[in-house]
Amino acid sequence: MKSKSETMKKIKSYSLVLAGLIGLTANSQNFDGVEIKTTQVTDHIYMLQGAGGNIGVSSGEDGIFVIDDQFAPLSSKILAAIREISDADIKYLVNTHWHGDHTGGNVNMNAAGATIIAHDNVRKRLEETPKPDSTYAPKEALPVITFNDKMHIHINGEEVDVIHVANAHTDGDSQLYFTKSNVLHTGDTYVNKSYPFIDLSSGGSMDGYINAVRTAIVLINDETKVIPGHGELSNKSEYAVFFSMLINMRDSVQKAIDAGKTEEEIVADTTITATFDRLGYGNGFISSEKFRQTVYSSLKASKK
Repeated sequence: MKSKSETMKKIKSYSLVLAGLIGLTANSQNFDGVEIKTTQVTDHIYMLQGAGGNIGVSSGEDGIFVIDDQFAPLSSKILAAIREISDADIKYLVNTHWHGDHTGGNVNMNAAGATIIAHDNVRKRLEETPKPDSTYAPKEALPVITFNDKMHIHINGEEVDVIHVANAHTDGDSQLYFTKSNVLHTGDTYVNKSYPFIDLSSGGSMDGYINAVRTAIVLINDETKVIPGHGELSNKSEYAVFFSMLINMRDSVQKAIDAGKTEEEIVADTTITATFDRLGYGNGFISSEKFRQTVYSSLKASKK
């Protein structure tokens, strides 16, 4: 049986490797062939897809409000896609969390006029975490407005609720709900039809992730349009299947732990994820094996 220190070391190493892969994408990927796809969600809300996290855009009489901004090399394409929607001033940008595939364009969006908003821990992690090239985020990339629980943004004829969900994908996740338009942007507390990356080294946890999804599902209804952190535009029904998957995985891995199964046995046990593997959940960024490892590591850490 592994000691507590060995288990915690493995958790940190595993999560840092995955977080590093996200950061390295901006340095290793050629973005020349990436196209920005624009999907109109409502009369004034849009979803932009390219490489990295899905972007939300609200356009109206008050200007442009943006959620997340992918990688810096894509900023010119993203800004061009926004200009196809409207030539109004870009007023605000909310980062749903600190990972580079959601914050990589912050400097460029700042230069385009956006005031950057995020949870307190997003600024803290951007300030204190070295990038793969050992540099740190410049001042222009940092949120200038931060909050610790919830805030409300009144823009383009509606209130946008910005809700912090604790220790889910990271320790700084925000979900944004457009109260009039009935649109939810989940950040990476939802990846459509894939297993999620739960960044344990950034304060994420399995139980926190489940609680975040529960918070969102209670908030929305069958008519809500859901913009996930990754994947296609979604709805409450699909989000509920994702929620069921999380509960199933948590309970199955906990049952195996309680039965005395070792880490290696649980990670190798394909029956744990078989039901959702058949639905294609293991075909995304996080494989079935990696997800079983994450769930095990998170549950073991929560008992310490």
